[in-house]
Amino acid sequence: MYIARIPLDQKGAVVETQNQWSVAKMENANAEANSQEADAQLHQAQNDHKAARLSVDSAISAKKSAEQSADMNRINNAQKDLKAAEDSSKAAEMRVKYFEAYRNYLRRYMRYTQENMYWYEAKYEVAKSSLAQRNNIAIKNVDYNKFPQQVEQRGARTQKAKERAEAEKSKALQARQAWLSAQQAADKLTGRTGSMFDPMAPPAQPTTAGGGGGAAIQSNVQQGEVKPLSNTPAPTTGGGDAPQQNQ
Repeated sequence: MYIARIPLDQKGAVVETQNQWSVAKMENANAEANSQEADAQLHQAQNDHKAARLSVDSAISAKKSAEQSADMNRINNAQKDLKAAEDSSKAAEMRVKYFEAYRNYLRRYMRYTQENMYWYEAKYEVAKSSLAQRNNIAIKNVDYNKFPQQVEQRGARTQKAKERAEAEKSKALQARQAWLSAQQAADKLTGRTGSMFDPMAPPAQPTTAGGGGGAAIQSNVQQGEVKPLSNTPAPTTGGGDAPQQNQ
């Protein structure tokens, strides 16, 4: 490193931005892992929907058989079972759409963490180059004036990525609400009381589907949040300006 000979007591901004870059890299790795997990969750939801559709087919067959028997009690029960199966299938379909929207959100969020990581890397490079300049260290074929421009460019890209992630998050929350409503209607008919995985449920606050009558919706992971960024990220100088921190 071209600033290796500079005393450590002058490297405060370098150490700080390096640490923040490390945190940003860990956040990106975590976002990648969550995105991969969302793919598996979507696959499971799709399998559940397939099973629900098979239940509808079975209920249709049972209803036809009941109608042939001319037993009104049997026919009424078969009609109720078919309605419950159809509502459950609809809820399963809405759950698939919810998980698709959630996966799309996590992919956008992962992209945001990537841009955020590159932004903090650029800040780290600015801190090093500023320190080198103050100590009259010149590096061959290196233009120190370009480093602040890179921070500005990376900051703008990060802001755009953040806005896109927030837009996908809004879509996922809308899809979640649609699923909750459908699940509540289905649970009232089936009497289901078990819990279901809900990735965007408020942390540590299990709720009922739609607020009443129906099964509890369980959250096993916290809702993804897009870290707030300033609209005009400021470059970090090697002096005393503290760079924006990851939250």
